[in-house]
Amino acid sequence: MGRVIRGQRKGAGSVFKAHVKHRKGAAKLRHIDFAERHGYIKGIVKDIIHDPGRGAPLAKVAFRDPYRFKKRTELFIAAEGIHTGQFIYCGKKAQLNIGNVLPVGTMPEGTIICCVEEKPGDRGKLARASGNYATVISHNPETRKSRVKLPSGSKKVISSANRAVVGVVAGGGRIDKPILKAGRAYHKYKAKRNCWPRVRGVAMNDVMFKWSVYGDVLGLVLNNMHNFIFKTIF
Repeated sequence: MGRVIRGQRKGAGSVFKAHVKHRKGAAKLRHIDFAERHGYIKGIVKDIIHDPGRGAPLAKVAFRDPYRFKKRTELFIAAEGIHTGQFIYCGKKAQLNIGNVLPVGTMPEGTIICCVEEKPGDRGKLARASGNYATVISHNPETRKSRVKLPSGSKKVISSANRAVVGVVAGGGRIDKPILKAGRAYHKYKAKRNCWPRVRGVAMNDVMFKWSVYGDVLGLVLNNMHNFIFKTIF
């Protein structure tokens, strides 16, 4: 008699509950406005905080509202090297310094960037994980396109008007430290999603293995049989 395997149990589903109780908010660039299109706007880093479930730290950056008498606080993915009290400049005429936000077309070739927009105005979609970065490869002024190298190694052509943060995402080397204990993995994935613990296929009973039915010749069994037959014949 067959069993309901893990993939089938998850597919049946239940009431979904996202693990977002302690999240600090969505990390995005500013909404594009007149100040960024034609000049720059200055903000200040108020705090650098940890966001549960995310490897990279977040930076709280306060900007003056250009249209109303108040301040707006944005959550940016922190670049390596920024600190509290640092001024962050966003816009076409901002200087090329760590943490500043500029259009990709204004950056020289070879610039290291992160939190890159995939389409103009989407507020950052690429190279956002801790330690990740993209590299500006070339520009085409005629088509107003730029070519960037993504963290995966693939090359992508994007609009030169897409904005990006100068620098590398902070928190690099996070996965170099081993977890060592199941308790640490428990707390790690409790903040992320329900995908732990995961039983290895070779540790399961035959009827519970997801890629075959009971009695099937598959996986390590077939390799061992092939070696056994090969040795006995030759």
